Amino acid sequence: MSKSEKSKIVVIGSGFSGLAASTSLAQSGYDVTVVEKHDQAGGRARMFEMGGFKFDMGPSWYWMPEVFENYFEKFGRKVSDFYDLVRLDPSYRVFFENDQTVDVPAHTDELEALFERIEPGSSLKLRKFLEEAAYKYKVGMDEFVWKPSLSASEFLDLRILRSALKLQMFSSISSHVRSLFKDSKLQRILEFPVLFLGAKAQDTPALYSLMNYADLKLGTWYPMGGMNKIVEGMVATAKEQGVKFELNQDAQRINFHNKLATSLTCNNGEFKADYFVSSADYEFTDRVLLGNGKRNYSERYWEKRKMAPSSLLFYLGIDTPLEGLKHHNLFFDEDFEKHADEIYKTPKYPDAPLFYACVPSKTDISVAPEGCENLFILIPLAPGLKEDKEKDDYYLDFVARKLLKVTGVNILDHIIQKRVFSVNDFKSEYNSFKGNAYGLANTLDQTAILKPRIKNRKLSNFYYTGQLSTPGPGVPPSLISGQVVAKEIDKILSK
Repeated sequence: MSKSEKSKIVVIGSGFSGLAASTSLAQSGYDVTVVEKHDQAGGRARMFEMGGFKFDMGPSWYWMPEVFENYFEKFGRKVSDFYDLVRLDPSYRVFFENDQTVDVPAHTDELEALFERIEPGSSLKLRKFLEEAAYKYKVGMDEFVWKPSLSASEFLDLRILRSALKLQMFSSISSHVRSLFKDSKLQRILEFPVLFLGAKAQDTPALYSLMNYADLKLGTWYPMGGMNKIVEGMVATAKEQGVKFELNQDAQRINFHNKLATSLTCNNGEFKADYFVSSADYEFTDRVLLGNGKRNYSERYWEKRKMAPSSLLFYLGIDTPLEGLKHHNLFFDEDFEKHADEIYKTPKYPDAPLFYACVPSKTDISVAPEGCENLFILIPLAPGLKEDKEKDDYYLDFVARKLLKVTGVNILDHIIQKRVFSVNDFKSEYNSFKGNAYGLANTLDQTAILKPRIKNRKLSNFYYTGQLSTPGPGVPPSLISGQVVAKEIDKILSK
């Protein structure tokens, strides 16, 4: 009997982890169906068109390009089969107080020269910092992220233990950065990649300087046509492997008998399978789909988790060019620590937030009509805040004043398309716990085996994947998460 004849698998959700899991399982010979709530695949990486503008709804940073290359190669395809990838130079522009601007260059020699100009003597320290970060990246990507983290014994390998001693798991990224660099601008550039990982730099292990290696050495890239091109390529690859897609299917509950999940009930039908993988929000899966009888973790457990931020998003079509901005722009001209505290320590709507502005039309003319700009604004917010629509106008005005100083354009007079997406939208669109945008915070007590398990303890045929589980938040980790879960299921079914 073939694998496809003996085992049907249903994957709930078609974000990056769901697509990776389903395609990997189909390649292994199983009969795989993806059940998706929306009318298109992609989860948070969906796209929408509005008045001639094409907006990526979620991820906009393309880091760790080798993860995507390795993924498609696994199925005999290449990234270039689906999209053209360009490296951005500068990688991004950072706006600081007192109208200071720093462009972060793509090339190492220019980067070292930049650091040296800002802080004499820092270029050699940067080189050492990135060499250490490269080691962490290699060990992290080769040893840690591919572990299912079902048991501590997975990490009881002398080679891994020796590596762990050099990974600076027990010191913070903040103390590590500040021991080397004294200039506040350099500190903020190096701490920026962890800001959205869900904790203050003081609470994030120095291990995560591996993100600086991904940022400053491996580079910031962009798939022409937008980030949804990755999804299109993954869906095409999934279908080549035989994956079936059921769209507009809102998952409602998992039915089970004893220790086996038997079927998934959706608004438009019921799907029976031998194995189930949920790439939907983990807490939603536990609370709603499984219920108290078969959930992995209690409400109390989830309330104690440290969550990554939510976000207030503005998708804006602007009818005039915006000079002075690059593709990626970070506005760090307000109090960095204060905004971090308003996210992580004393949750509230920030008074004067940092924010991120993405203008993909600077690189890609296909995402906006001629003479227009595609503008995406992201303001990190504390998860769990009560929705306050009056804040939308306040923050848009706040951002507009900042952009006026930079571009000379009052965007409020030039918005021809507008969509706002906030905490309640994350909850309703993605069933996101507390409206979080990025999953769990990458703190030491939520790393590896301390993350929510990928396997349900009470159902022998139910698994979880995605940014709330191993290995963590972000697009590349989600791709890896799906492959890890698929390997675990295949390991069992191949016996």
